[in-house]
Amino acid sequence: MKRLDEKLDRIRSGRYSKPDFIIADAKDGDMGSGCTTPAPLRNRDGSPAAGPRRLRTYLDQIAAVVKQDIVDIMLLSASNLERMVDEGVFRDSAVQPAIRANEATDCWGGLRGGKYAHHASRNFRTAKLSRVMHGTTRPTLGASITGTDLGLYSVTFNNDLDADMASLQAFAEFRDEAAENGFRYFLEVFNPNAPRNLDPADVPKFVNDHILRALAGVMRADRPQFLKMPFNGPAAMEELAAYDPSLIVGVLGGGAGTTRDTFELLHQAERYGARLALFGRKINLADSPLDIVRFMREVASGNVSPEEAVEAYHGRLQTLNIKPSRPLAEDNVITEAVLKQH
Repeated sequence: MKRLDEKLDRIRSGRYSKPDFIIADAKDGDMGSGCTTPAPLRNRDGSPAAGPRRLRTYLDQIAAVVKQDIVDIMLLSASNLERMVDEGVFRDSAVQPAIRANEATDCWGGLRGGKYAHHASRNFRTAKLSRVMHGTTRPTLGASITGTDLGLYSVTFNNDLDADMASLQAFAEFRDEAAENGFRYFLEVFNPNAPRNLDPADVPKFVNDHILRALAGVMRADRPQFLKMPFNGPAAMEELAAYDPSLIVGVLGGGAGTTRDTFELLHQAERYGARLALFGRKINLADSPLDIVRFMREVASGNVSPEEAVEAYHGRLQTLNIKPSRPLAEDNVITEAVLKQH
């Protein structure tokens, strides 16, 4: 049993404690972008480094985080999962691999020159679940290369009747395929990307209600393992987490922000009922990704405050002789508006 399953069991049975908080690294950026997926190259002094970004660098970062053995889930594209499995990265690892099972059009924001994210989200799926789960036979290895039985499915509601109904129908079709293959999933619900006649102040309530409405007709066997969604403030998080304790709520990271934003988001989300954080850019773009993950665990476990974690993180950068992107005083400031509601 993976560490993730043990934690989910304790959370569902009401035995949750802070060390059970689930941390996931979202290294699935290639599903929404291309050459810009890996973090920008930098010299040790923090200055931009010459040369193109390369997939190998990204894969090496994935392998390093898995080897560190702090995160509970590594989310990646199906093609990169295959590479990592081929290289033995997940062999004997307690880290659960997961793939992005669909890439709705509002996720395509990383395409340079693209304008897709300005249109109401439309579903699209590339990954074939049976391939993801069971892999293919490699003549050079003479054995079946297995993958994973867990993936992320994403949906965005925009108060657009036709678009939202199409998204829900695609979600239903995905659940059917998942059931046929014994595939588990977690559900990502973004805030509206192209809302119609929706007051911004109503977005948190609209998203909460749509999640519960969309799952009301779904039987236990077909429900998501947990949710991944934006942190829309303490009140919205507390409302959703308290409504049905069997529905485990997690938060996504959003933009990179300051280091204080990273730790503060995790801290506030856990305080108001979230039991999982799945961060992408907040890890990928950090000055030291492995150390960000290390201190995320310390904050989630309640061992240090967000402010203390930023100070300790900068101390670690100094030890490693890495010039931080921001000075400590600037990096220890909350900049994301939703976190200032605390």
